[in-house]
Amino acid sequence: MKQLIAFIRKEAMHIFRDYRTMLVLFLMPVAQLLIFGYVISTEIKDARIGVLDKAHDYSSRQLVDRLSASGYFRVVDYLQSEHEIESAFRKGDFQMAVVIGEGFGNNMIRPEGSRIQLIADASDANTAQMLVSYASGVVSKYAAEQKTFPAHGSIETEIRMFFNPALKGVYMSIPGIMAMVLILVSAMMTSISITREKEFGSMEVLLISPLKPFQIILGKVTPYVVLSFINALTIIVIGVFVFKVPVVGSLFWLLIINFIYILLALSLGIFISTVAKSQMVAMFISMIGLMLPTILLSGFIYPVASMPKALQVISVIMPARWYIQAMKTVMFKSGELIFIWKELLILISFFVVFMVLSVRNFKIRLQ
Repeated sequence: MKQLIAFIRKEAMHIFRDYRTMLVLFLMPVAQLLIFGYVISTEIKDARIGVLDKAHDYSSRQLVDRLSASGYFRVVDYLQSEHEIESAFRKGDFQMAVVIGEGFGNNMIRPEGSRIQLIADASDANTAQMLVSYASGVVSKYAAEQKTFPAHGSIETEIRMFFNPALKGVYMSIPGIMAMVLILVSAMMTSISITREKEFGSMEVLLISPLKPFQIILGKVTPYVVLSFINALTIIVIGVFVFKVPVVGSLFWLLIINFIYILLALSLGIFISTVAKSQMVAMFISMIGLMLPTILLSGFIYPVASMPKALQVISVIMPARWYIQAMKTVMFKSGELIFIWKELLILISFFVVFMVLSVRNFKIRLQ
């Protein structure tokens, strides 16, 4: 019995001395609980909308105030013409446009009623449906409050969906699945491959060879670059020919986005391999550290705008968020560089940072 107690004490000391294990045991469950608790929500909060007010009367301003005061919407732009709506959607300036017809206030006291139009960016079908549903509810409540006679105070709401009129969910699924698959496969396979060399002792042989750190890294990742690119092309082909997902923009920029994202995923895998001591640790970091944030914080399933401010800030450092935005823009909106340059710049910056850190860690090991 004393031997068993001594053995348990020894194993407990090993666990408590390993700060990585302690973080996994205590910090990870808390982090997952907070992320799931705050992110998994179907509520709309502070969604960005644009307003085209053709009436400019008291009633129209009152309706806009009601939309803002609801807590669901935040007016970020007042438009001058309908031609600005599509351009704003392509740039991602807002998620829905509210067009208030001329003579809005006067028409409310007439039997035919007033008209407004709700135009949503349906490249994210689920969010678009929620936006128009919430907005329609606010408009209906406002109309009911304005009625002085049963036939008066009605508002006819017209709904339009840009880029995805049929509201097909697969339009959002394809970019999201690509983001998840590519970053997991590329990062996980690369990290495991390099960590395996460390475990078996062959990495030391490479480090004392004439090869420089960047040459070792290049040799390790080149096959995965090719395989991942083939994987990306396969998913795109299946999406286009099987699920009928359109590619409105340039195929060139679509391939460039995927190539940069694959390089970024591989650089993440290399960085993980420099901090992980075993294949199991590398796999765990890749699965937990990349999969959950990619699914929950990238906007793949749940809109970023509906998350708490703290999680919105964290989502900024999620590469998948910018990849999905760029892919949606090219596939459903436009393939011009002016609409995706910010996302490309952010992805390239992530790639450079992780590559510099990885090469630096290799140099430290060599010394």
